[in-house]
Amino acid sequence: MSLFSSINASSTGLTAQRTRMDVIANNIANVDTPNYKRQLVIFRPKGEEGFIFNIPLPKASIGIGNTIGEGVIIDRIKDDLKTPKRLAYMPGHPDADEKGYVHLPNVNVVTEMVDLIDASRAYEANVSAIRAAKGMHSKALDLLR
Repeated sequence: MSLFSSINASSTGLTAQRTRMDVIANNIANVDTPNYKRQLVIFRPKGEEGFIFNIPLPKASIGIGNTIGEGVIIDRIKDDLKTPKRLAYMPGHPDADEKGYVHLPNVNVVTEMVDLIDASRAYEANVSAIRAAKGMHSKALDLLR
């Protein structure tokens, strides 16, 4: 384990959460754009390919090597296909179907704001972890003086 591995792991979290906040902001900006699909950010652990989050930690540490604690990377940004689209009756709208309904995106502003708060808190937690690691490194250097 290197001296800066905790800072490196937290920095990957910062990058991932920042991307997540950007995607959430894009979802909110397109809340009334017809035919837009809500997007989700999918993370995976940095390190070995095929490693998944739902393995219990004692089992995950067997045979994996040094992949635990290396941080996260963005696996992909995918469309949310589970949440249904909203229908709005607007017969004069150019995107209206034959019944006069416009298919609005499956973006719920309340859900997006909750996700944004969650991403913001995760970002803050990673910043706090970096500050703590920086403080520990500083104290260790002070002991060597």
